[in-house]
Amino acid sequence: MQKKYVPTILTFLLCCHITIAQQPQKLNSVEIYNQIQKLNFLGSVLYIAAHPDDENTRLISYLSNEQKARTGYLSLTRGDGGQNLIGTQLRELLGVIRTQELIEARKIDGGEQFFSRANDFGFSKNPTETLEIWDKEKVLADVIWAIRKFQPDVIVNRFDHRSSGTTHGHHTSSAMLSVESFELANNPVIFPEQLQFVKPWQTKRQFFNTSWWFYGTIEKFNAADKKNLIALQTGAYYAGLGKSNQEIAALSRSRHQSQGFGSTGARGEETEYLEFINGDALKEKKSLFEGIDTSWNRVKGGKAIGVLLTTITAEFDHNNPSASIPNLAKAYSMMEALDENHWAPLKSAAIKEIIAACSGLYLEAVAQNQEATPGSVIKLKLEAINRSSASIQLMSVTTLPEQINTAQNRELKNNILNNINLDLKLPESIDYTQPYWLRENGTVGMYSVNQQQNIGIPDVIREIKVVFNIQINGIEIPFERTVIYKYNDDVKGEVYNYLDIVPEVTTSILDKVLLFKDTKIKYVGVKIKTGKDAVKGNLQLELPKNWGVSPKSIPFNIEKKGTEQIVYFEVTAPNKSEEAVAKSVAIIDNKRFDKEQIIINYDHITKQQVLKSAEAKCIKTDLKTNEERIAYIMGAGDEVPSSLTQLGYNVTLLKPEEITPEKLENFDVIMTGVRAYNTVAALANKQTILFDFVKGGKTMLVQYNTAGDLVTENIAPYPLKLSRDRVTEEDAEVRFLAPNHPVLNFPNKITSKDFQGWKQEQGLYYPSEYDKAFTPILSSNDKGESPKNGALLIAPYGKGHYIYTGLSFFRELPEGVTGAYKLISNIISLQSSEKIPIQKIKP
Repeated sequence: MQKKYVPTILTFLLCCHITIAQQPQKLNSVEIYNQIQKLNFLGSVLYIAAHPDDENTRLISYLSNEQKARTGYLSLTRGDGGQNLIGTQLRELLGVIRTQELIEARKIDGGEQFFSRANDFGFSKNPTETLEIWDKEKVLADVIWAIRKFQPDVIVNRFDHRSSGTTHGHHTSSAMLSVESFELANNPVIFPEQLQFVKPWQTKRQFFNTSWWFYGTIEKFNAADKKNLIALQTGAYYAGLGKSNQEIAALSRSRHQSQGFGSTGARGEETEYLEFINGDALKEKKSLFEGIDTSWNRVKGGKAIGVLLTTITAEFDHNNPSASIPNLAKAYSMMEALDENHWAPLKSAAIKEIIAACSGLYLEAVAQNQEATPGSVIKLKLEAINRSSASIQLMSVTTLPEQINTAQNRELKNNILNNINLDLKLPESIDYTQPYWLRENGTVGMYSVNQQQNIGIPDVIREIKVVFNIQINGIEIPFERTVIYKYNDDVKGEVYNYLDIVPEVTTSILDKVLLFKDTKIKYVGVKIKTGKDAVKGNLQLELPKNWGVSPKSIPFNIEKKGTEQIVYFEVTAPNKSEEAVAKSVAIIDNKRFDKEQIIINYDHITKQQVLKSAEAKCIKTDLKTNEERIAYIMGAGDEVPSSLTQLGYNVTLLKPEEITPEKLENFDVIMTGVRAYNTVAALANKQTILFDFVKGGKTMLVQYNTAGDLVTENIAPYPLKLSRDRVTEEDAEVRFLAPNHPVLNFPNKITSKDFQGWKQEQGLYYPSEYDKAFTPILSSNDKGESPKNGALLIAPYGKGHYIYTGLSFFRELPEGVTGAYKLISNIISLQSSEKIPIQKIKP
C-alpha cells in the first residue's frame, strides 16, 4: 500500500547556487556533496534581528556552509517602513518586496527565513515606543513560536538587548524579546495554545553577535576585554565552489536591491565575535556547539543512519553522483521509519531532493496560463525525466489540494523525456493568491494572521501543487512541485512565474487621491481587468450620499481574459470641506468583486500579486494653487509627481541629460525626488545649471537625501550639512519659527492643524548645520529630545529661492494628507508670493 503523503513546507536550500528568481535550481556534484555532508550534521542556529538587511550574511553563510548547521534567520518585520530604491512601492508593498529579497538571499547563503507578525511602522528611537506599537505580547509569542518550531541549539542576536536608546528601537526590541524568550520557550504554561503543534524547547546557549561597530571605533573594540567573547574564523574558502565565505555572503546581501545594498565580496581571514549571554557557557570556545551532540545519535534509532551517511559521503563519486542513489534511498527509508517529528522529517525532505539531484531527476508541473480563477479548469503539462542509469518508475501523480491521484506506472528511462497532459479543476473555495499576512486588516504595528500554523511562514502560501510519486530501488518517494507558469522572453530567455489564483474581475481607481477644490465635475477613471473569458456585469463607484456620482453604474461585457477596460464616472464634491473613501465594485450575478490587483514584478524576486480593496481617498478642500510649471527630477522613486498632477499642476519628468539652460526656461519650479542626490550621479555636473535657474528668478525644491553617500557635497548654493536628525512621531507638535513667512501664508494659511493626520513620521535626515542665508521655518521634536529646526529651510538666491526639506512629502501626499498638499502648494507658489503685497499675505 502506498504510504500516505504528508506535504511539507521545508524549502531545500542551496549553499551558493545562484539563478534568476523563480527558476528551478539545479545542483552540480560539489553542491550535492555539500548537501550530503549536511545531512549528517544535526545542529541548528537561529539568528534573530528586526529587519531585512539586519542579518549578518557572513555568519549565516559560515554556519550553514562551513559548519553544516541548519541556520535560520528570524526577522521580526518585513521591512515595510523603509524607503525603496528601485520603485515607488512603500509600506506593505515594500514589505512584500523585501520579504522576497530575504528569501532570495537565503537561497544563496544557505539559511532559512522566518518572520513574526510585527509591522515595520517606521523608525523608532527606543524599544518602549516600539513594543507599545507592536503589541509586545503577540511579538513575544511569535518569537517563542519560532524557537519551539525551529528548535535551535543556539540563538544569536544581531543586537544588544542592553542598548536602549542607542540604536533603532526595533533593533533593541528584537534582542530584548529574544533574551526574554530564552527560558520562556521551555515553559509549557507560556502560550499553551501553541503546544498542539509544537513542544516546549530549551535552547542550549545564546549569544550577541557583536563587532567594533557596537563599541564606536575599531580602537575601542581592540582595547576591550574579550574574555566573554568567542571568536569564529569565518573567512573560509570553498575550493569546490571557487568562492570565499565572504563572497557568498556578499552575493546574498546584494539581493537587498530595494535598499541599495549591493556588496563586493572579500577574501582572506575574517573574524566574527559573539558575546555569551545565556545558557551553558563555553569552556574551549572553539565551537558554538560545544557539548551538543550534533550527530544522528541525538535521534532515537538514528545511529545507523549516521553510519550509512558517513559511508555515502566517503564513497561519493563526483563524476557519477547517481552511484549514491541506492544508499541514499535506503537512508531515506530509514528516516521515514523513525518515530521522531523534528530532525527525521527535516532530513527526509532534504534527502529526497539530493536523490533527485543525483539522478538528474527533473520534475515540473506547468500551467497553460499564469492566472486562473476559482472553479476553473487549468491545463497542466507535466515533465518527468531521469538522467541517470538508476531504476526509476513514475507510479502516479497526485494533484493538490484536492488529492486526486492519477496512475501512471511508467518507467523513466535514462534521458527519455516524459510529458503528461492533465486537466485540473480548481476548488470553488480556493483562496486567491496573495501574501497571507495581508488578507486581514492589521494595525499600525501588527499584521493579522489568524492561523497559528501560518505565523512565521516567509512566503506566499500556494495551494496548487503536483506530487510525483516515484519509485526508486523499490522505495516510493513523493516529490512535491508547486505549479508554475513559464514562457520565453526574447531578452531574458526562459522566465518562470508561479500560477496565481485571481478574482473573476478586479478594478482599480486610477488616482488613489482625488482632490476637489470646488464643486465642479471631476472625471474619475476606473480600470476593469478580467480574470477569465466572457465576463459581464456592472461597475459601481460607491461614495457617501452627499457626493454626486453619475452614472450610478456602468455595464461592461469583456470577452477575453486579461483584457483591461477604463471607464469614467462624473463625481462632484459637497460644498463643505470633507474627506471620503471611494470604492469601485464590480457586480457579477449579484456577487461583489471589490479588489484591486497589484502586480510587483522585478527580475531579482518572484513576481507577486497583492489584492487590496479598490479604493481612493476623495478630499474636498478649499486648497488654493497657482499655475506653476514644474520639472521633476526623479530620485530613488516616489509618487509625488502624480500627487502634484492631482493638484492641477503641469508636471514634467525631467531626465538628467535634459537639464540644460534652454530646457529649464519652460519651467517655474524644479523639484528633485527623494534621495536624488544619493542615486542620480549626473546631478553632480548639473548644479551650476540648476543654481543659475534659481538665480534667474525661479524656485528649486530639494527633497530629503541621506547623509554620507551624496553624489556631490554641493547640493545647495550655500553651505548645508545633512544629519541623521529626524522626527519619527508623526503627531509631534510643530512650531512655526517664521510665522509671517509667505510659505506659511500664501496662497494657503498653514496652521498646526495641517500637521495632524501625518503618516509614519514627520521627516528625516534634517540638515543640522546651514548657512545664515537659510531661514528655518518649522521646529518640532520627538518626546524628550531637543528641537529639530531643519525640516524646511528657505534661502533667497539671486532673484529666486532655493528650498531644502526633510519633510516626508513622499509618504504624506500619496496618503492624501491635506495639510501636506497645502504646504507643498505654498512652497511651489513661493516665487509668486513676491508679486503679492506683503500686507495681504501676513496673518
